[in-house]
Amino acid sequence: MIDLHSHILPGVDDGSPDIETSLAMARMAVADGIQVMAATPHFMPGMYDNEAHDIRQRVERFNNHLAEAGIPLSVVTGADAHIRPDFLNCLRDGTILTVNDSRYVLFEPPHNIMPQRMEDSLFNILMAGYVPVLTHPERLKWIEQHYDTVQRLSDTGIWMQITAGSLTGRFGRRPKYWAERMLNEGRIHILASDAHNLSSRPPLLSEAVRLAEAAVGMDEARNLVIVRPVNILDDEPAEKSPPVIVASGSAHTPHSFWRRLFGGE
Repeated sequence: MIDLHSHILPGVDDGSPDIETSLAMARMAVADGIQVMAATPHFMPGMYDNEAHDIRQRVERFNNHLAEAGIPLSVVTGADAHIRPDFLNCLRDGTILTVNDSRYVLFEPPHNIMPQRMEDSLFNILMAGYVPVLTHPERLKWIEQHYDTVQRLSDTGIWMQITAGSLTGRFGRRPKYWAERMLNEGRIHILASDAHNLSSRPPLLSEAVRLAEAAVGMDEARNLVIVRPVNILDDEPAEKSPPVIVASGSAHTPHSFWRRLFGGE
């Protein structure tokens, strides 16, 4: 499996505090069946002032630590990027990291209040050729009052990522309800751990994948953690990925490193 949202990189945000914890998280992820993770630290001006070049160097060093420890996990670059007025400019100049330098970018909205111009911001990002991936909408406090906004965003091509722990009930009944609803409505493109630690927010996907399979079928469950993530790593256009929920075959694509690794055609 591929986990495209994690805070496994040590000492850069509210995720792993040190290299020992990060290596333990990596071992846990591998034991759960995860082979690739995106390190997506918070990019939040004024709170987590992470810089792209520094994160790239840290990811390279962490991969070296993984190799030295004999942990069969590959880590790619990314960012959990918070809304900001210059978001699009930051994408264009490389200040905000996309996932594995693709057109896909994790976009984290404010948790408590929906910004008035969020739809415009996401639409502008989409029109500029990027694919915004809205992170964990099921956990937002404002989803009840503004679910119509989430529906419109989904309908206009914004991708959605739910957290594995929401499906399993780790975050409580409310996020579980919204995760299940959005999954059943065909609004979810990616399932990810959003791992921060070894206990309350661990790097686990397999239990949630089993629940997704029961809800939308084996093919779509595989799409959530393998097929679409492979397409993201390969920077394939969004239309190359299978439609959500619908269990249909995708067009043949060239043999890539990621596709070969995960058994694609």
